[in-house]
Amino acid sequence: MSDLSVFFAQNAVAETTEDIVVSLRFRDAAGEPVAWKLRSMTEEENEACRKAATKQVKGKNGMRVPETNSDEYMANLVAASIAYPNVKDAELQKSYGVMGAGPLLKKMLLPGEYALLIQKVQELNGFQRDMSELVDEVKN
Repeated sequence: MSDLSVFFAQNAVAETTEDIVVSLRFRDAAGEPVAWKLRSMTEEENEACRKAATKQVKGKNGMRVPETNSDEYMANLVAASIAYPNVKDAELQKSYGVMGAGPLLKKMLLPGEYALLIQKVQELNGFQRDMSELVDEVKN
C-alpha cells in the first residue's frame, strides 16, 4: 500500500501557471510580443463557470430542465483561467466597447488566436490529456 499522505492538501501541487503568446499583435515598448499568463483552476471554479452558462428551459411535458450553453461555458472557463492581462478590468473592456470578460476576448482576439487560447486553457486544466500521456508523465 502507498502512503495516503501524498493526497493531503498540503502535499498537492499548487495551481499551475503558464505563459503563452496568444497574439503577435500585442507588443511591449521594445516591440516584443507580450505573453499572457494562464492558470489552472479547481473543479469548484469549473463548476461555477458551468453553472453560470446553464439556464432552465422548458422540456417535454412543460418540465424545466437545465441546458448548458457550451460557447458561454467555454468563454467563462477561458476568462477564469487568464491571470494576465486582467480581462475583468473595466477600462480594458471599455477600450473595446464591451462589458464582460467573455465578450472582451471575442472582440480583442482573432478567431485563430481565440482558438489557440481555448486549446491552451483546456490543456492546462487537464481536459485534453489522454491516459497514456498521464502514465508517461507519472513515470518521468
